[in-house]
Amino acid sequence: MGNVVRGAVAFVPSERCQRFLVGDLKEMPLDRTLDLSSRQLRRLPVRASAFDELVKLYLSDNHLSNLPPELRNLQKLQLLALDFNCFEELPLVVCSLVQLNILYLGNNRLYRLPKELRQLTELKTLWLETNCFTKFPRVICELPNIKTLHLGYNQLRSLPTELERLEELRSIWLAGNLLNDFPPVLLKMHYLEVIDVDRNHIRQFPSLACLRGLKLVIYDHNPCVNAPMVADGVRRVGRWADNSDDEEDEGDGKVAKAGVKAQGSLEENE
Repeated sequence: MGNVVRGAVAFVPSERCQRFLVGDLKEMPLDRTLDLSSRQLRRLPVRASAFDELVKLYLSDNHLSNLPPELRNLQKLQLLALDFNCFEELPLVVCSLVQLNILYLGNNRLYRLPKELRQLTELKTLWLETNCFTKFPRVICELPNIKTLHLGYNQLRSLPTELERLEELRSIWLAGNLLNDFPPVLLKMHYLEVIDVDRNHIRQFPSLACLRGLKLVIYDHNPCVNAPMVADGVRRVGRWADNSDDEEDEGDGKVAKAGVKAQGSLEENE
């Protein structure tokens, strides 16, 4: 019943209704974290943009499709969670938050990213899983400090050669795309530690033994005829991997995926 009431109130723009959804928002939170997730919000209360000392802002699981220009006041913001909303395009005001380290944009309707995203030079973690990208957003290749990139469950068929510029990138997650071949550019990225190409259309894997930094490769659920060769000590998850029992490998895949969630929690607490 509470969610029904919230859903109805969300359509009404009055300040009284907004207070019902998010509270009074009178004082800056002591921990400099504001969590407005799962509030049925269709617009961000302007009052939230007045807390210019905020470091973390969670707006996940709402009905947001745009953000107010006043959001640019949050110049100390390091984490912004906009996942599970209705964004078809990334609001340009997000690109003005130049101290952002972590940006969650998964489970929206994004199909491109603005060139202004290159302004987020401090960005280290970018989550774009479960969107509508048919082409890799090349502006990502201009984010020099990216360490973790999640682009799973889109419609990507290839990766650009410019990706090699991201020398800080350590993990790339590409599960659930339309890759027919293992992306050649990844073979040049010796600093990568985690590669996830689970649930693609890859039929044959090249040797990955050249990737000196590699620690984990997830290649399960591909129609491949071989397992990728890797250097000693590298963990593989997939058919014909380190165990002969396919069911055991499937379990390893679940463990690896759970590790993604754990990684996200660690990133938020840094």
